[in-house]
Amino acid sequence: MAAEGATVWVHDYQLQLVPAMVRDRRPDLRIGWFDHIPFPPVELFAQLPWRASILRGLLGADFLGFQRPDDARNFRRACRAVLGARAAGDQVRWDGTDDGRTGAGPRTVRAASVPISIDASGFQRLADSPEVRERAREIRESLGDPDVVLMGVDRLDYTKGIRHRLRAIGELFEDGDIAPPDVTFVQVATPSRERVEAYRTLREQIEATVGRINGDFSHLGDTAVHYLHQSYPREEMAALFQVADVMLVTPLRDGMNLVAKEYVTARHDGGGALVLSEFTGAAEELRAAYLCNPHDIEGLKETIVRAIRDDPAEKSRRMAALRRRVRRHDVQTWAEEFLAALASAPHRPRVRSRR
Repeated sequence: MAAEGATVWVHDYQLQLVPAMVRDRRPDLRIGWFDHIPFPPVELFAQLPWRASILRGLLGADFLGFQRPDDARNFRRACRAVLGARAAGDQVRWDGTDDGRTGAGPRTVRAASVPISIDASGFQRLADSPEVRERAREIRESLGDPDVVLMGVDRLDYTKGIRHRLRAIGELFEDGDIAPPDVTFVQVATPSRERVEAYRTLREQIEATVGRINGDFSHLGDTAVHYLHQSYPREEMAALFQVADVMLVTPLRDGMNLVAKEYVTARHDGGGALVLSEFTGAAEELRAAYLCNPHDIEGLKETIVRAIRDDPAEKSRRMAALRRRVRRHDVQTWAEEFLAALASAPHRPRVRSRR
């Protein structure tokens, strides 16, 4: 349906074969592809039985965008190791093959990092609305108006590090570094893939851990961990972000994690603190966050305590830097940068077949 010479933008790992499929039928098009998740190192990627087919599918694009520079490098390395392609700078050159299968033609493409972002101005307006401010006040009051609210907001997925986070929180309660009612932890876990056995098991494990922590450390009227297994509209999320004195964004691996960017954008008061996993794409940009290794439980605990107890002026300085970065690099900037990179990518258009 695309017009002659149009631009087509393909998204994410489910459609890795699509660029070459479109290219074979419509060689006149300029095709971009963006990867929302991490691209694995070649040592892992090479284990896939379909590794060559996937790379050939991706090479149908003119420009491939990735969240992090490491992801783009991993893709270029995979092309060299699996297809024997040549890579120089951000370009990959493949001589093609004569096997007649999808994506057989020779290709020269660009692969680079173009990190995604959020509608910062729109989300800030929402968070700054009187209704959201009032809802934030109500939520904090319903929690017992603690001195410190720790919070995690994640899809219920094994990559998000929720089990590691709960272990750290449980040990902090056990060590006496934090205690209700002064400190409480809120975990929002959005339901995900609940028909898959592994995800049902994960939910059971997390709920058991929450139950154990609350059984050990909660008192009547003072809950150590509030666990919310449900989805919320954007207005409620904006209010929750304003309640969080310390936001724990600690995935084991994440392409970007936009929760981190939404949190700092919602904090129009300049308060709050962001504890951020080094293994997120967001950590490449949000260097002023309290960065941590979620696999290192002791280190994670120390980072959480530091984010709670740090000097208010230091926390304010960090938050100002984080908000400035997200404001300057919003979703519109991301789209413009991607489309500009696609427009300047190597491209040898051929007239569309009229058959």
